[in-house]
Amino acid sequence: MTRQLLIAGSVRTPDRILGDAVLVEGTRIAAIGSADDLRSPSTVEVRYSGATIVAGLRDAHMHPVGYTAALQRPSLKTAADFTEICDILADALRRQAPGTAITALRLDDESLAELRLPDRHLLDAVTTDRPILLMRYCGHIAVANTAALDLAGIDRTTRNPAGGVIDHDDRGDPTGVLRETAFEPVTAALRSLSPPITSDHISAALTALATTGLTGVGAMAAIDSGLWGGASSELDVLLEAVARSPITLNVMVIARTPESLRSAADRIARAGARATFVGVKMFSDGSLGGHTAAMHQPFADRPGEIGTDRLDPLWAEEMAQAALDLGGRVAVHAIGDRANGGVLDLMERLIDQGTDSSRLRIEHASVLTETDIGRFGRSGITASVQPAFIASETEWLEKRVGPERILRTYPFRSLSNTGAPLAGGSDSPVEPPHPLLGMATARDRLGLVPTEGLTASEALHLFTAGAAAAIDEEADLAVGSTANLTVLDTDPVAAAPDELRRAEVIATWIDGAEVSVSGNTEAWQS
Repeated sequence: MTRQLLIAGSVRTPDRILGDAVLVEGTRIAAIGSADDLRSPSTVEVRYSGATIVAGLRDAHMHPVGYTAALQRPSLKTAADFTEICDILADALRRQAPGTAITALRLDDESLAELRLPDRHLLDAVTTDRPILLMRYCGHIAVANTAALDLAGIDRTTRNPAGGVIDHDDRGDPTGVLRETAFEPVTAALRSLSPPITSDHISAALTALATTGLTGVGAMAAIDSGLWGGASSELDVLLEAVARSPITLNVMVIARTPESLRSAADRIARAGARATFVGVKMFSDGSLGGHTAAMHQPFADRPGEIGTDRLDPLWAEEMAQAALDLGGRVAVHAIGDRANGGVLDLMERLIDQGTDSSRLRIEHASVLTETDIGRFGRSGITASVQPAFIASETEWLEKRVGPERILRTYPFRSLSNTGAPLAGGSDSPVEPPHPLLGMATARDRLGLVPTEGLTASEALHLFTAGAAAAIDEEADLAVGSTANLTVLDTDPVAAAPDELRRAEVIATWIDGAEVSVSGNTEAWQS
């Protein structure tokens, strides 16, 4: 069995420094302490001078196929206005094969000069012959051109689906803006026309994630084409790629029936050691950016709107029980305060029926009431949070929720004070899948209600043991633990938040082997 001694400036947990070296035997940690005490003639020494070794970083909530799609599809991230959107789409038309659909991602109306979403007429000016679909970066709103609407059979007579809204103009015609479930018919219609996201694309993207220090992720995967305009089943392509992934994928399945969930769990179990079934993922509402988060009171900047409810309680309880029967977890997306209250109601019923609260997660837990903050702590339900959201929303968040609710938006400190378990993630491709960025923002919040920030130790825990616990992994620096380690050029507890944002990952170790991090790190920035 190979013995390797990793020597750095320090080896640290969130709470203390354990020494300057980790002895790895095979895939396990054999000892931690002083290099002088642990070295031997038969041990290979690997030196990281001045670096800090921490437990492998985790992301409890990301979309691997969506992240990959963001690398393969045209991106609207840099578009300053409608003209630049049209230029990007025109370029995509020239580059893609004739007859294929154009799906562009990362649309952000808050950063456009027009400060609004485009409509089908703008997209029709680019082409009327080929379907176009733009996905807002949150994954909860899309904009389709007329050709795409026609393929999906959406016209002025089409009714809103359950949990979705088709926007109409003053004449009653669809504008092309589709909210929540309303864009699902379009993504289904474009599936055969969209350039595929292949297993090669996925495996390359997952390998690039090692450059961020991630050793395992909570992988959200839909049985169908999902939120990001993919061309095939997210789960299918993910399982094709998993054998070539250096990162463990702990899969939470987005499914519609208990039968399809059970089938997915069986397939994941047979996919190999790099994939595990973790549970079911459901949606109770939309996003703050898209005004579709379910709120008790109207949005401050749109007094007539209180968001969209997507969760049928009876269906949700049936799906939850199916996941629990499979040994999995229940994760429910909830952004608005009304949505969070409803999901807490559901989960408290499950607890009353005997469910272990550690098997229950609320994804995002973005806007909460004081009462519901306390309910997290009393119940032990995990708040799966994404601090990097703040970086994208700083300019408009208070405008959206108002001066009173902003105090209870992303309330990390208040949740932690109740004793609620917290797990850190990125929701990539919504945000870059870099845990160091998440750690930094969890601490300083970029100045947004700084009293809700976490300490440096808590932020490191958030993306190590906290995230790991939520995806059925362990992130211990202890003898006998799996040697999943991240080597940083700075001490993440001693570093200031801005220093952490500039920090570099020197090495990532998974199952006792170093994963190359010399590749292009621009991937996670897209």
